[in-house]
Amino acid sequence: MSRGKKLDLFIGNDLGRDWSEVQDVSEEATMKLLEPDQHMLIFKREKRRGKTVTLVGPFSLEKSVAADILKRLKKKLGSGGSYKAPWMEFQGDCSDTVRSLLKAENFRFKH
Repeated sequence: MSRGKKLDLFIGNDLGRDWSEVQDVSEEATMKLLEPDQHMLIFKREKRRGKTVTLVGPFSLEKSVAADILKRLKKKLGSGGSYKAPWMEFQGDCSDTVRSLLKAENFRFKH
């Protein structure tokens, strides 16, 4: 059994009144969706395998909307990237360009 998994003992067992079944609550279900002008985004830089990665977030958007924004940004940047909720990751050090492109989309940033 891998670390971090919850043990599910409900295979026909009656464990009594003190036990209850584990309910999985997804992060997206509990996340409050915001309009672009209500976001307060920050930038982070990380080194992964010797390469620089620019992280932007946290986003509070539906997955399809975030994927659409990411697709447009990657096309304008000419670089790769991915969306791992709630952060967008871009290859390279492109924080200035991403900031100007997201400001055009009405997103706000912390200073």
